[in-house]
Amino acid sequence: MIVGSGAAGLSAAEVIRKHEPKAGIQIITEDPYGYYSRPGLAYYLAKEVPLEALYPYTEGYYRKLDLHFTKEHVARINPAEHVLHLAGGRIMPYDRLLIATGATASRPDTPGINLEGVVTLDSLEDTLHIVKLARHSSSAVVIGGGITALELVEGFTALGVKTHYFLRGDRYWNAVLDETESRMVEERLKEDGVIVHYNIRATEILGRKNKVEGVRTDDGKVTPCQLVGVAIGIRPHKELAQNSGLIVRRGVLVNDHQMTSDPDIFSAGDVAQVIDPDHPDGLLESLWNPAQLQGTVAGLNMAGITTPLCRPVAVNVTRLAGLVTTIIGQVGGAEDKGKDDRDTNSIMRGDSEEWREVANAVVAETHGGHNRLRLYIGERTIAGALVMGDQGLSRPLQNLIERQINIRELRPRLLEPGAPITELINNFWNSIPRLRHPVNSYAPKVS
Repeated sequence: MIVGSGAAGLSAAEVIRKHEPKAGIQIITEDPYGYYSRPGLAYYLAKEVPLEALYPYTEGYYRKLDLHFTKEHVARINPAEHVLHLAGGRIMPYDRLLIATGATASRPDTPGINLEGVVTLDSLEDTLHIVKLARHSSSAVVIGGGITALELVEGFTALGVKTHYFLRGDRYWNAVLDETESRMVEERLKEDGVIVHYNIRATEILGRKNKVEGVRTDDGKVTPCQLVGVAIGIRPHKELAQNSGLIVRRGVLVNDHQMTSDPDIFSAGDVAQVIDPDHPDGLLESLWNPAQLQGTVAGLNMAGITTPLCRPVAVNVTRLAGLVTTIIGQVGGAEDKGKDDRDTNSIMRGDSEEWREVANAVVAETHGGHNRLRLYIGERTIAGALVMGDQGLSRPLQNLIERQINIRELRPRLLEPGAPITELINNFWNSIPRLRHPVNSYAPKVS
């Protein structure tokens, strides 16, 4: 039994079917659109891909896997009796259960937050609603930070809506980007006509006849608009697990086999808080590949194949104001240690808490106008990197970081003032034997 039809849930179903050809696999979901590409929503919103491109699998694929879908809300779990109680009154038994309920967008307690026209980019249903509202909107405000806020800004702009972007701090996404990178993103937004506001806070969303007509800010001014996009973070959908007596903290607590405090119940994806030797307090991630990996590991263990999670370095390839950006490993600099991103109150979609971890030294280089390379360097290895614009070094850096290649001889040269960082890394990469296996294959180890 699988609760949730996202990346983790489907990955678990696929691997269970592979190893248990005759097992009954039931997927219960509240999403009316089933399984689709969550990262693809931004591209659909920006009118870069058609709706059908969000669906990687056909109905025939699900029939081949013999998956059975039920679109309903799970009211509660009774672990002692191994049954689920659905909202409609139906009771469904299970042998092993996966909770892959994902996460939902957080909303602030700002007055007017429930008016028609206040939107989040959390699901396909949200996205279709935004497209519909944008047809009758001339102006919009976006509140929040991180990748999702930028997706809303760019989506509104692509839909022909004049967009104001409110930042509570003095720059964009300061928990992950340094000041140079923030400014590169902001300048590109401005070139596209976005009006960026700094050090400003929305105090009230104004409306008439239950529809948005403006946003009042802490300086007393009102920005007229018909759309308000909110992206202040996400919160794991942990209530089902919590109400069933499972141990939860920020998410559903799982060990390195994706097992919860009940040996027959597993959890994976955005809802899971994974404890491992490197993260004894647990780690939250909201990245597509880790969700698939966790689902695969959960599915193997549910099928009786003992498999620990071998978690790779957190990597995300995204676009920030049109700039392709790869974020790898630890990119939280010492200068930002203890500093919060004021535009968010939790982890964001497309985010990993690993990025906040701090290495010993940072070096950075900007070249060619819109190309940026920033490295976080430990005593012997590169702990993290951010590559913005030119992606020529993205794959080599993933290899160097993932495989913890010793750079001790290179380190002093990287730390020299004005060092040609891109050239040094490129020459170093070309000087070492090529590794035989691809990095970040996301393949679990089967015991």
